[in-house]
Amino acid sequence: MGDANIVARGAQNNTVFDSVFKTMLHKMPQLVIPFINEAFGRDYPRDEKLVSFSNEHETFKGTIIDDSVFRLQNKIYHVECQSTNDTDMVIRMIEYDFAIALEAALKNGRPYEMDFPESCVLYLRHNKNTPDSLDIRVNLPGGNHFMYQAKVFKAQQITKDELFQKRLLLLLPYYLMRYEDEVSRCNNDDRLAVELVAECSEMRSSLERITVAEGNALLYEQLIELIITVSDHIFAAHDSLRKKVKKAMGGEVLELMHERAERLEREAEERGLQLGLEQGREQGLEQGLEQGREQGREQGIDALAEKLKEQGLDESLIRAAVETLKRENQTRLSAE
Repeated sequence: MGDANIVARGAQNNTVFDSVFKTMLHKMPQLVIPFINEAFGRDYPRDEKLVSFSNEHETFKGTIIDDSVFRLQNKIYHVECQSTNDTDMVIRMIEYDFAIALEAALKNGRPYEMDFPESCVLYLRHNKNTPDSLDIRVNLPGGNHFMYQAKVFKAQQITKDELFQKRLLLLLPYYLMRYEDEVSRCNNDDRLAVELVAECSEMRSSLERITVAEGNALLYEQLIELIITVSDHIFAAHDSLRKKVKKAMGGEVLELMHERAERLEREAEERGLQLGLEQGREQGLEQGLEQGREQGREQGIDALAEKLKEQGLDESLIRAAVETLKRENQTRLSAE
């Protein structure tokens, strides 16, 4: 992988990768714990209480917002996501960590102590110049010094099997980035394209086994959408290949479910209102309307699922999407 290519791609796509990373931190913070276990050699249970910090810190370049700082038990962890090999990254990390430690010291009061967080940079790409750790010597008056070090985690050194075995689902949306240098070859070689699509299907099936099968269809859907967000960027210049990858990841089913959701709700609402009016004559209009809406929507969702099955769409994807729709329906009804 050429250094120049990495720099050029990084400037264009970094916003997309950052957005995906922040989405996972905000919507799926439970994914952070297996990553911290792997990066720092810890053994926290997956249901360990995770406290996320979103604090503003003033640095010499201006105010920054740390949305990747966490507390697990009595330790603070700081994780930054990088898609390029930034030679100044160690300066940024010690600056961030100093601000985090200083804020905690001021909050705790005298006698002042500064506890630096345990830090790691997640490199989505790496090359021969990417270091194994970020180090800087801090010289103090009187000849004393200390070494600051942040860990480095190279995402592309983790195999697909390891991602699932170790539950490193935080890295999953970026897995297809390792094909960036082979996009043109895959697009022009049917055999390579078939292998890529097969790998995507296998990845989707593995994700389903450890999410939907465990009753977490929402996590499955969220991760599939983020994988597709990244893959759409990677394969943007080759539309045919992009569509094949998207289909293999179940993107078409998710889109279909979302596109029909609004129509489904309107139809179900109409049926529900009618049912509510009929039931309202006997048990009170308000109660009848509420039950009618619920039954109408539920029936509409089930009817849509049956239509999708008749069209030959993957039943596991349909099941995941249906569970999500029904959960959203219950949430909507509770809010009403």
